[in-house]
Amino acid sequence: MTKVIGNNDGPSGRNETYKIGDRKKVQRKTAVREVKAGKHPGAHVVERNGEEYVRDNPDNSKKDNVNRRKNK
Repeated sequence: MTKVIGNNDGPSGRNETYKIGDRKKVQRKTAVREVKAGKHPGAHVVERNGEEYVRDNPDNSKKDNVNRRKNK
């Protein structure tokens, strides 16, 4: 299963692009379309403020989240 990792490259850290496998900058709309098409079964789409974003399916692992933030 290909991991989807957010690049946190938009305003306020939103994901405008995602790293998916060996693709480093997949546009958000493309990533959303791929998830909806079932290409990334470990992820789903959420809508916030009228915009759709990719999120990992829930589990108890922080290292497995779309937004992997390093400890400060």
